[in-house]
Amino acid sequence: MKKNSFFGGVHIDAHKEFTNTLSIITAPAPKTVYIPLSQHIGVPCQPIVKIGDEVKMGQMVGESRGFVSIPVHSSVSGRVTGIQRKPTANGRFVDCIVIQNDFEDTLYESIIATEEPDKLTAKEILEKITNSGVAGMGGATFPTHVKLSPPPDKNIEYIILNGIECEPFLTADHRILVERSEKILQGLIYLLKTQPLAKGLIAIEDNKPDAIQIFSRLLEKQQNISLVICPEKYPQGSEKQLIYACLEREVPAGGLPSDVGVIVQNVGTAAAITDAVEQNMPLIERVLTINGNGIAKPQNLSVRIGTLYSDLVELAGGFIASPSIVISGGLMMGTAVFTLDIPVTKGTSGILVFNDSSPFAKRERERDCARCAKCVDVCPMSLEPSSIAAYARKGRWEDAERFEAISCVECGSCAFVCPCQIPLVQYIRLAKQYITSKGQGPTNPLVK
Repeated sequence: MKKNSFFGGVHIDAHKEFTNTLSIITAPAPKTVYIPLSQHIGVPCQPIVKIGDEVKMGQMVGESRGFVSIPVHSSVSGRVTGIQRKPTANGRFVDCIVIQNDFEDTLYESIIATEEPDKLTAKEILEKITNSGVAGMGGATFPTHVKLSPPPDKNIEYIILNGIECEPFLTADHRILVERSEKILQGLIYLLKTQPLAKGLIAIEDNKPDAIQIFSRLLEKQQNISLVICPEKYPQGSEKQLIYACLEREVPAGGLPSDVGVIVQNVGTAAAITDAVEQNMPLIERVLTINGNGIAKPQNLSVRIGTLYSDLVELAGGFIASPSIVISGGLMMGTAVFTLDIPVTKGTSGILVFNDSSPFAKRERERDCARCAKCVDVCPMSLEPSSIAAYARKGRWEDAERFEAISCVECGSCAFVCPCQIPLVQYIRLAKQYITSKGQGPTNPLVK
């Protein structure tokens, strides 16, 4: 077993003790689900149902219209009552198919066990993954079939399953590793069948000894799959940092993991692949963590896609005092949301709630850069975040590009250690937006 890491990064109090030993609870399906037609990177789906239609659980309700796209399916059986725009965690509004739950959970006819799944060809496995709408469940929501279809000149040598989960407060992947270990392993076996020259790696951080013990035992008889143990450090779960930690390969600036012969998938995605291949079950449910000092009952929940955040807050006992901030995703890379009227998507990894007594709910005023270089020391991409941010504030996009702003993975390590409370990630994100648009965006709001 290896135990490698990467350059830079920060050691953060993980705050996982509230939920890391709590088993996954299946959340009851809500009265109404709101199925977003865009739950993935790429082209949004087009609705293929209309108001008044009766649908079954697992039935496709949104059809993909491009290669970088995936279909969406109903997570309940019931009646379509509308198509409504809802906010998402990133602030955008998307069309959602509204389905009134009949609480029968009548499965769509195509959801049946596959005969002899171990005899499926790589093409057949890929078709099942595509038709089931499987996307990356670590948060990026990249369509899985696209990752598994690299250009012909890219030779995939390794598939890495990401079980790191380095974000504070989140424990959903940890519980999946412990409770659905065999399903994860089988998912990796199917993944490897789509890339016949590849070996498998399962990467787990050393703060999950129970998961490490389980997979050490499961992999004893596996000839083509190894376990990689990584020391606890943030952002170890970031794709580029994980590849370096496991293989000491550096993904080039602007490049993809396939450029260095690697595909990375989340452990939750691997479990969903097993369901897709063996049961023809679409991705209509996912595990997430609801946590923080502002929620009454922190827990790990298996939730139907399209469930509103408000339903989950109620299920978790409601707020403790008035929440100061609600974050969708992790503490470091998640997004503060302005409403709970947001549906769970395939990429929703957690909901964090903090009230006034939490230090995470407080933010000091931004001060001038002290030139301490702490942000440089922790940047896992070896960038100069303070310089890029300074150029962004002045609208000097060419200088920001020269300092490789586009290589930033937006992990937040720089902002975490900044003593001057500068929102470095936001500035760098703005620079990336202008660089990629090549000046076609609106006037810089920061330049006076």
